[in-house]
Amino acid sequence: MQGFPVGTEGQAIGLLGGSFDPAHAGHVHVTREALKRFGLDRVWWLVSPGNPLKREGPAPLARRMAAARAAMVHPRVTVTDIEARIGTRYTAETLAALRARYPGVRFVWLMGADNLAQFHRWERWEEIMATVPVGVLARPGDRAAARMAKASERFWAWRVPEAASRLLPWRAPPAWCFVNVPMVDLSSSAIRARGGWVR
Repeated sequence: MQGFPVGTEGQAIGLLGGSFDPAHAGHVHVTREALKRFGLDRVWWLVSPGNPLKREGPAPLARRMAAARAAMVHPRVTVTDIEARIGTRYTAETLAALRARYPGVRFVWLMGADNLAQFHRWERWEEIMATVPVGVLARPGDRAAARMAKASERFWAWRVPEAASRLLPWRAPPAWCFVNVPMVDLSSSAIRARGGWVR
């Protein structure tokens, strides 16, 4: 395993967290779109030790890391197990640790619209919104549910227009932006269901 990723003061770095169980072309597509749409210098894939909202544990971390690195080959994207290294379990804890370790970096939390729809179930979700800007990328069938989400309603006043999406990293939180992008209709659960990834 590699060490901590490199982040320097003034960089805008997107954080795409998840189990990546397994990583797939949809993750790659969302990442490339996020780099463009939000004006990011880099994106870090945070391959989590486990998801507190899921009862069943994922495949071993080393295996998911290897698959993620094979799937995501881009000079401005880093696949990291930093959450396992710093010992955080929840996103709010991870963000606090990253901001302390990388002062001056402009972090942006990235998520699919499906995650926004259930974001209010996350531990300290309002704290996350108040800590870093959030970039939301639409996935097939999730647009309406995301716009009706509790988090969307709660933070509607701080929504950044899609036309200004590239300014998101420089907005003071709370700030979030919902962008519609051509999507690849893939999911890790569907890949597992058809036997393409056995834990």
